[in-house]
Order: sequence, then structure tokens, then C-alpha cells
Amino acid sequence: MACAFGARYSAPPAHVPDFPVQKNRPGPVREGGAMTTWPRETQTAAHVTSAGAAWLASASRFPRSVHALWAERPTAPIVLPCGTVFDIISAPALFGRRMVSRLWADGPGTGPVGTQRGRVLMFAAPGTAQRLPALLRWEEWGGEAPALLCHGTGDAVTVPPLRPDETAEPDALAASRWLVAPDVRHPWLPGADVLLWACVRAARSMSTAAGRTAVARGFALSPR
Repeated sequence: MACAFGARYSAPPAHVPDFPVQKNRPGPVREGGAMTTWPRETQTAAHVTSAGAAWLASASRFPRSVHALWAERPTAPIVLPCGTVFDIISAPALFGRRMVSRLWADGPGTGPVGTQRGRVLMFAAPGTAQRLPALLRWEEWGGEAPALLCHGTGDAVTVPPLRPDETAEPDALAASRWLVAPDVRHPWLPGADVLLWACVRAARSMSTAAGRTAVARGFALSPR
């Protein structure tokens, strides 16, 4: 299921929850030469704990088989079904990072978050994949923005390995890894309202950045 929406809007919708600013959040982190509010926890949460592995495996009808596969190849990604234990909202890398940054800087935080083949995978509460597209369609969006892929009941998604392969090339490590690894048996998962809130603010930041770029280019091209 895919839900596409635009990047520009005039004001936050009335029903989007207004989460208070959380205190004691991590400060800015340098990512790729730019400063971002990416949580510092994600810099070290690269390994899944045994409790987190048990939670991931519980999504399968055959959790013992999942554990057996991990015992043989703990550094290999694995396909897990969505819809029962968790849904997954997949976003293009830049927009997904903006969403996660907003959730950590100003919102309630996130559940597990991974990257896979150029997309950010946000684990969400079951049912989110069904509700979020309807909420986004209800909003009045303009312009263009990357599409979110909403994976729920009947879908299966490739998730990062339990731990990174230390012998792999750097590009391969970055292609499939945990940014916020599951570390408890029952992690908190955001619902559709929380992710809609993050979408609104990520889109606002992209629209603002695009406007500033356009203004700067206008000054650069104007005759002296």
C-alpha cells in the first residue's frame, strides 16, 4: 500500500496532535556534513538484543525457524510479515530521517527504526498502515513529496540483520542497518496520529528549506 502526499501546506491540520517539546533530548548530530537533530541513541543502537530478537521473531508464524535462520546467519537481513506484531512505514531516506528527527526532537520518540535499500523503515503499531493513508488523503496537500509505503496485514518486509557484518563493505553496511534497534520484548510503537504529526512537520521543514534555496538562488542570479 502506498500513500503519496505533497510537501507544502499552509497550516497544521486541526486533528494532528501537538506533542510538547521533550526535555533532555539529544542535541544536534553531524550527519553527512550537515547538522541534524538525529538522536544520539541511534549512533550506538546497531545491535538487536535477545529480547528484541524475540519480539521480531514473534511476528512470524514460525518464530523458531526465524531464530534458527538467525543462528546460522545473524548478519543477513530477513523477511518478516507485518500486520500482527507491527506495521512498517517506509519512507525515502531524507524524508524518513526528517520524520525521525522530528519525533525525537519534539515528539514522543520512535519505535525501532532501520534502513533498507535507501529507505527508512519505521516500525509502527498494527493498523497504522491502514489508517495513515486515509489521514493523509484527508489533508489538503500541494506540490510534490516522496511517497510513503505503508506495509500492514498481508505484507512482508525485509528488515536489517541482528548485527552488522563487520567484514562487509561500508556501503553494504549502510544499506541495511538498525538506526534504533529493538532492545525489549514489547517496544513502544507509534500509531497513525503520531506519524501523521511527523509527516506534517517533516513536510514543513522541506518546504521551508526549498523556499530558502529558491530565495538564495534568486539573489545569486539577480543582476548587480
